[in-house]
Amino acid sequence: MLMNSSDTPATLVYGPNGFRVIRPGHFVACAVSGAPVPLEELRYWSVDLQEAYASAELATKRATDGL
Repeated sequence: MLMNSSDTPATLVYGPNGFRVIRPGHFVACAVSGAPVPLEELRYWSVDLQEAYASAELATKRATDGL
């Protein structure tokens, strides 16, 4: 079965002002909810933990609860 990049998650390196794509894909998984986050909608991530979040609320939950 052939897969295109929309079927697989991207691998990113998160920086303070943006992210760099290491392996192409169209989404990353939210570290808290596991929900796919399309790269064009990705706004929240942790540079220190190198993980993405689907929303500001989930990013705050991760930061305060230390999931």
